[in-house]
Amino acid sequence: KQWYQRRVAITAGEDKTYWAWVGHGVSDTLRDMHGSSEGDTLEVIVSLSHKGEVEDVAQKAFAPRQVHITGAGGAGYKTIEVVKGTEDVYVHTTLIKKWDICAGDAILRAIGGTQTDLRGDEINYSHNLDPKNEHGLIATMHNHEDYRKVLQAAAKS
Repeated sequence: KQWYQRRVAITAGEDKTYWAWVGHGVSDTLRDMHGSSEGDTLEVIVSLSHKGEVEDVAQKAFAPRQVHITGAGGAGYKTIEVVKGTEDVYVHTTLIKKWDICAGDAILRAIGGTQTDLRGDEINYSHNLDPKNEHGLIATMHNHEDYRKVLQAAAKS
């Protein structure tokens, strides 16, 4: 099994702690969180350092739908915003270290969300593999594959 599936994952924000142990339980702060019901505007959260690049891809991918991009720091924080429903999609298009994203991945999986790289592959956190994820990521609570395919096609064109 992959590391995140065997251990408790913890991330913090807003003076709250969120944790999940896939297959065993979640913190009270995660109970009854199921992401958003999409509105007219697609809410996309991205890294502050890559906001412009991802904004261009997202605007192109989801046109003519209106897209609002939020730049933020911290992979765990961005994932929790998706879980809470403040954001619809967390997108990262460049290299990111696996230790930055494993806790959020566990939390998403424990409550029914999905996180993959932009190719659609699950991210393998095994200790004997490269600690870098070089294929970006997409994290969602709903419609994961639809978002991923549209973003992947836009990034290629």
